[in-house]
Amino acid sequence: MNEDKPKEENKKQEVKEEKKVEEEKKVEKTTTPPQDKKEDSKDTNQKSIPEVDDNKEKSEKDNKKTKENKDKKEKKKKQEIVKKDKAVVNGNDLRVSTKQCVAICNFIRKKKIEDAAKDLQAVIEKKIAVPMKGEIPHRKGKIMSGRYPEKACKIFIKLLKSLQANSIMNGMENVFISVCKANIASRPHRRFGQSRFKRTHVYLESRERKSGKREEKKPEEEKDNKKSEKKEGEKK
Repeated sequence: MNEDKPKEENKKQEVKEEKKVEEEKKVEKTTTPPQDKKEDSKDTNQKSIPEVDDNKEKSEKDNKKTKENKDKKEKKKKQEIVKKDKAVVNGNDLRVSTKQCVAICNFIRKKKIEDAAKDLQAVIEKKIAVPMKGEIPHRKGKIMSGRYPEKACKIFIKLLKSLQANSIMNGMENVFISVCKANIASRPHRRFGQSRFKRTHVYLESRERKSGKREEKKPEEEKDNKKSEKKEGEKK
């Protein structure tokens, strides 16, 4: 019996040692995955770094493009405007009476564009009348007869605005309406061909007003010129 006891104790010790070894292996298994996770996290961080670099490159490219666009716009602005002598506007096939357009042209001619637009606005408000010939009732003011062509005045105001813009683009200053004329356009037939629609072509031209004053002749020079003219006439 005494011999069997040490054998049993040895077996128990072996079993304990085996359990310890198994427990150590389990502990090692449980501790190793976090290390793998850390390594994975490091790899992910390393992978994310080039993405940030790509974003920086994209932002730099966008900034370069915006700078190039700004430089192009500034160059276009710096380009010298080619100065011209006149600015022109054409209104083709306008649905307005030719008689009214002719009267408005005579009313506007030789005026500044801004003043002409103000006068036409006053005509629309029926404060000023456009002088017209014919059997037309008399109006208040210094004119004999006139009317208030509202539709034609609205169209002329649009044309004057475009004329002002064209003159600015041509580098013109101190502008006035030098030419203003209206002509009959091709008039299409109405229904059944009994009458025709009203159509008109309008041509507007603006030029720069010369600021220089005319040289006034002295009275002595005028007398000498008159005497020389009389002598020449007597000789003939």
